[in-house]
Amino acid sequence: MEKKLISIIGMPMDLGQGRRGVDMGPSAIRYAAAQDELIRLGHDVEDLGNLPVPSPESSIIENQNLKYLKEVAEACEQLAETVSQVVERGRFPLVFGGDHSIAIGTIAGVAKHYKNLGVIWYDAHGDLNTEETSPSGNIHGMSLAASLGVGHPSLVQCGGYAPKVRPENIVLIGTRELDPGEKELIRQLGIRVFTMHEIDRLGMARVMDEAIHIVSKDTDGVHLSLDLDGLDPKDCPGVGTPVPGGISYRESHLAMEILAEANILTSAEFVEVNPILDQANQTAKVAVALMGSAFGKKIL
Repeated sequence: MEKKLISIIGMPMDLGQGRRGVDMGPSAIRYAAAQDELIRLGHDVEDLGNLPVPSPESSIIENQNLKYLKEVAEACEQLAETVSQVVERGRFPLVFGGDHSIAIGTIAGVAKHYKNLGVIWYDAHGDLNTEETSPSGNIHGMSLAASLGVGHPSLVQCGGYAPKVRPENIVLIGTRELDPGEKELIRQLGIRVFTMHEIDRLGMARVMDEAIHIVSKDTDGVHLSLDLDGLDPKDCPGVGTPVPGGISYRESHLAMEILAEANILTSAEFVEVNPILDQANQTAKVAVALMGSAFGKKIL
């Protein structure tokens, strides 16, 4: 794999979901030696530190259907600007979360530099809800919808433009829990979803081959948004919204290894590591291990 110029950005966001502790995710991933692992693989790595995010205690929920909207939107704007600056410097933005609402900012910062961005959404959930369809009002379940141009203007217009991605350039992998409104939007937009049924039936190798074909067709960049709850809770207990029956540790490594061989990634984020809910930093260690595979680490 060609050596990359990687810039790590920590985004300690915990306003987009309902369980505290995910703001410590970036520190947990760093503690699991993410930077050392990437340097061992020969990459040039800098850590830009964490961006400031207000705490829930200093904020007020003004709309129960869009919790902490103002704070999430402002933090994502700052992340978008930081990510954009990294891309302008010719470096690979690697964002550590934080809850999955941060993808609104990451994708906004990346997509402005590509005419047609592909997105791999590795997640148990679709994150395709809106204010009208979300059962919880948590914005981490709206981030992909916002990137598609669907949702509240404060989220949709992050970075000053919309949409960031087209539905035909997106694949969801590992999906196993969708709300009714998300299912409707998937059908309406024709988004390709590889649920656990497809992974079980086809095998991860074929799923990744098809996914790579979709996200790299007529695109000029590919973003990986990996939520650790995409994996089974037995392998990743430290997540806020665990869903049983997920992708295995080894299947996930295979997925990342196939991505590394394809050499199509231009940006990535690893999100929803919650050390408060974890066991001996296991989930952060898995995140770092998968990072290693995505950036070229091989068994032999």
